Amino acid sequence: MSEAQSDPPTASPSRVAVDEKQIEVGGEKKWLYAAIDIELRLLLEIDVFSRRGTDPAAAFLHRLTEKHDVADTEFLVDAAGYLTALARRELSSQLDYRERNHIEKWFHTVTMRIDRFHSFWQGSRASAERWLRRFRYHYNHEQPNQALNGRTPAKEVQN
Repeated sequence: MSEAQSDPPTASPSRVAVDEKQIEVGGEKKWLYAAIDIELRLLLEIDVFSRRGTDPAAAFLHRLTEKHDVADTEFLVDAAGYLTALARRELSSQLDYRERNHIEKWFHTVTMRIDRFHSFWQGSRASAERWLRRFRYHYNHEQPNQALNGRTPAKEVQN
């Protein structure tokens, strides 16, 4: 699989949930950031940072805005750091704990995969990022989604 294949299709989502989760990479604590289109279940962006906070959130959102049209997107967040980061980029946000279930489910799935395939996480940050890009490709292009009647998120975007 080429690196170009690992990127999701460009999207113009109406609502996106963003969050971060602490992971361990090569014995070091890191933060995995993710953004998911809650309607199409498309995993839009992932990244690994050495810390969490407003600055990493702003950097993560910057990468997201470079790849996707999110000018009219409402971001569903669970922390004030995201509100500040979104305000810096002049993006709409809402504290929303209820409708963010899709991102929480995705993190649960990633955590289960990390537990099962822990050997993938013994290397460097770069190896973890490669694994995450491959997993994003699998999630978006190959894994049927029950909420999408068995279609993949990438198919939904293409329709």
